[in-house]
Amino acid sequence: MDWNKLLSSRRYQPGSTITMFRSHDRSQFQRDYDRLIFSAPFRRLQNKTQVFPLPGNIFVHNRLTHSLEVASVGRSLGNKIAQFVKTKETLEHPEILEEIGTIVSTACLAHDLGNPPFGHSGEEAISYFFTEGEGQYLKKLLTDEEWADISHFEGNANTFRLLTHSFNGRRPGGYTMTFTTLASIVKYPFESKASIKGHKYGFFQSEKEIYKEMAEELGIIQLNTKPLQYVRHPLVYLVEAADDICYQIMDIEDSHKLKILSYDETTRILLNFYDKDIDKEDLKTISKTFKIVTDKNECIAFLRAGIINKLINACADIFCQNYEAIMNGSLQGSLIQHLTGTNKQAYETCTEVAYSRIYHTNIVTQIQIAGFKILATILKEYIDAVLKPETYYARNILSVMPEQYKVHQDDSIYTKIQTVTDYVSGMTDSYALNLYRKIKGIELPEIR
Repeated sequence: MDWNKLLSSRRYQPGSTITMFRSHDRSQFQRDYDRLIFSAPFRRLQNKTQVFPLPGNIFVHNRLTHSLEVASVGRSLGNKIAQFVKTKETLEHPEILEEIGTIVSTACLAHDLGNPPFGHSGEEAISYFFTEGEGQYLKKLLTDEEWADISHFEGNANTFRLLTHSFNGRRPGGYTMTFTTLASIVKYPFESKASIKGHKYGFFQSEKEIYKEMAEELGIIQLNTKPLQYVRHPLVYLVEAADDICYQIMDIEDSHKLKILSYDETTRILLNFYDKDIDKEDLKTISKTFKIVTDKNECIAFLRAGIINKLINACADIFCQNYEAIMNGSLQGSLIQHLTGTNKQAYETCTEVAYSRIYHTNIVTQIQIAGFKILATILKEYIDAVLKPETYYARNILSVMPEQYKVHQDDSIYTKIQTVTDYVSGMTDSYALNLYRKIKGIELPEIR
């Protein structure tokens, strides 16, 4: 693949041919960043669970704070790789390389936009409704490709849809992002039929042609036509690495704040990232700092900051070492999976602790159980209503659906179901809970 094509300022905007690099005082990629920061879906991330339920007195990460942190790490990774690419390639417009940090940071901001409420279990809850819940009957009404999308709801594919789909009352092209920013978000550049059972994919049938147009514009290598499959845009590896670095390390820090892990356990887990010989000077600095700083949370934060920097450097090195494989689409796995030495061992320990001690605590399990019940109820009520809108109840329940999600009589069944999942996946935790209570008659609206 060629950076002269991979870095394109052309936007996905049906009918538009504008490709100018700068617009007044901002580049097109900086405009992408600003557009997301000010968007409603981005704001809603503040009320979506990351791992732990939304906080009471102790503030742990939600989807919004996680995305901001990932964007910060992604910018650092992007800037490092931009300097490396400068030494390797000759570009027609070399100044565009300076934008790689912004592109990666923007893609990081967007990476969780399509995820439903109630954390990682939200995707499972939507899929379960169709595969084993009351939505099973819909299979016979859809094509195999459509059913693969519906029965295996994928937040990554939903992010691409959210950013490109023309919702009712909105302008064509969704958020009309640049093709390069959009491509940097798609970690799994293939349709659901190309996905191994239970694995992730990058776009729904409804957005397949958009991805094809984008891939052709950027010169992304196509692997297969049926099912449609491409290699990754190189910057995807940096977005993925930023996410991997943040969620794993920050989950450990949050667990300490919630007293799931003791201070001694947490410091031991984090200090594993430092080699006693190679990182001797760093360890001296840590020891000196710990003698001055007595706040335990601050000590953990200091350790966490150093480890994130360490992993940024390691992942940037891995990208550079595997540059040719990345550019021809042959690199297997993520950058994190290619870690070596103490970084690899310590990261694997973090993953093991997360799955054994963090993700299955009572508080996390309870939010997952609630999410399954809440989302299944909302899905059933609204899918029944969009498929049989003539009933009195359906007319009422559809009347309170936001304008952007209104269905049309001549829409296909697939489109109608997708519209409901658009609505549900866009909900915050509290909105979904309040709607569930109203649907079940547990709570009545107040006159204000």
